[in-house]
Amino acid sequence: MASQTSVVVVGGGVAGLSAALFTARAGLETTVVSAGESILRRNAHLENYPGFPAGVNPRLLLDLLEEQAGEAGVEVADGRIQRVTRDGDGFELLAADGDSYEADYVVAASWSDATYLEGLDVDFLDRGSKTFVGVDEFGSTSVDGLYAAGRLAEKHHQTVVAAGHGSQVGLAVVEDSDAKFYHDWTVPEGYFTERGREVPPGCEEIDDAERERRESESLERMREAFAEPHPAEPTMHPSVDEE
Repeated sequence: MASQTSVVVVGGGVAGLSAALFTARAGLETTVVSAGESILRRNAHLENYPGFPAGVNPRLLLDLLEEQAGEAGVEVADGRIQRVTRDGDGFELLAADGDSYEADYVVAASWSDATYLEGLDVDFLDRGSKTFVGVDEFGSTSVDGLYAAGRLAEKHHQTVVAAGHGSQVGLAVVEDSDAKFYHDWTVPEGYFTERGREVPPGCEEIDDAERERRESESLERMREAFAEPHPAEPTMHPSVDEE
């Protein structure tokens, strides 16, 4: 039996999880199908991600992003998507283990194999040994409802770029859907209402007590996350392991 969802993201790295975070927060049912580990887990120490002057453990950063996406409602499934086909106005995705998924929108955020898209009229860009997917400025491909994010969309091989592009693509999906959404933004109480305006979809007004509660929770969770060194070691490139 196929699992029905609004958005399926192929790839559980930074780009895919960032896209999923925004689609889920906008109320779209979102599933990430991930095969293997993100390349980010190979990084020894991430030193160019904004907001961390001394760098940050890349495996911890990815763990926190996975946690954040899950709390937003993102479902994560293990599996390798082998084929994506049109199914009416949407898509059907078939995984190697036989599981299938139905989606109104698909975000391809895997790396580096995009052969699962070959059954669709997608523009592929060959760059030496690598193949990318052609997209416009919003991450849309030549197939309606199909997007590509991050490295697969020929973006720079940097974590912050992958996160930013994944977020941009996620918001493009939201804007193309029927979701009532304006801006993922939390503002002080009265920011809109005291100007005689309704709070836009996706925004939230909170009072001082709630703001302080959320900040306190944030500080506590960060203290807990960064209290000890991350237990996992960087994963070596497969070609090195083979030697």
